[in-house]
Amino acid sequence: MSRTAVSRTAWLEPGCHPVVDGVHRIPLELPQDGLRAVNVYVLETDSGLALIDGGWHRPGTHEEMSTALASIGRRPHEITDIFVTHIHRDHYTFAVELRRRYGCAIHMGAREAHGLVEIARINSNVPEESLIQARRSGAYELADEVYRLTVDEPFDVDDWDTPDTWLQPGLLPLPGRRIEAVHTPGHTKGHMVFHDLDTGLSFTGDHILPTITPSIGFELGVWDLPLAKFLSSLELMVADESPRTIAPAHGDVGGLVGERAQVLLEHHRRRFDEILAVLDDAGRALPGHQVAERLLWTRHNRPFSSLDTFNRLIAVCETMAHLDVLVVDSRLTVRCIDGVDHFRR
Repeated sequence: MSRTAVSRTAWLEPGCHPVVDGVHRIPLELPQDGLRAVNVYVLETDSGLALIDGGWHRPGTHEEMSTALASIGRRPHEITDIFVTHIHRDHYTFAVELRRRYGCAIHMGAREAHGLVEIARINSNVPEESLIQARRSGAYELADEVYRLTVDEPFDVDDWDTPDTWLQPGLLPLPGRRIEAVHTPGHTKGHMVFHDLDTGLSFTGDHILPTITPSIGFELGVWDLPLAKFLSSLELMVADESPRTIAPAHGDVGGLVGERAQVLLEHHRRRFDEILAVLDDAGRALPGHQVAERLLWTRHNRPFSSLDTFNRLIAVCETMAHLDVLVVDSRLTVRCIDGVDHFRR
């Protein structure tokens, strides 16, 4: 294995890794998930331990957490609070289990409340809104395939209990620490970034990741220009001139928030140009899924056909999110034909 490969996977090593004084990072395994692990950050406070994100409730997660904490002489019952960056299961569901076992309080962004209502209504892992967008793009077979793969997945609605507190932007109620919650919608409607005002760390959840672009357009609730909101949230990070260090949900700690946000903005500007070029080359209106099929995906520039089913769905939803912004910006026009949106210059 090359030195580069080692450095890219080192963050996955189990344990409780020191970040700065009073802050540790625990990577919890995500089996059968391309992200491979989710970082849970352990903060020492005047009243016990607080977590940033909770992880995914699955067999073995409690043992992973307990073993990691034991390596620094701490135990799960010392956790008093869990601050969740967003509603996705790899961030939220183990927080619910920890509260069930130890009575700790869960806090999550107020704009995620409707998402919990939607999960209870759907009562399964079916990504209902994403399937609506796939069908709007004309990708009916893909939507049907994803439905078949997810409708019978194990699902426990008790993993999605309501948090104790719905967070608003501002300082968190953490004795001995000054951490500011910032609303950063886009990846989800209520995503929060947590800036540690004393250490210079920024717990960025999935809003800013060090090596990949967060998925956009794969969310709960009514479709509401998610990419436009994500770009505005990135611009907010760029405008903040404080030199904040990225403490991401996936990947190693390092790099500056503002610089990475600028890179992500440039990535999406290039994507807009690539989509416009696809439509220029076609010389006619195309449904969204045909635009997605003509683009390259991931940082390895893979063709759409090489993606697995779930990632094809993400690719289609992201393409629709870009197309919708281009329509709002009057750079494209759209016409709906039999329930499928067709886009052209």
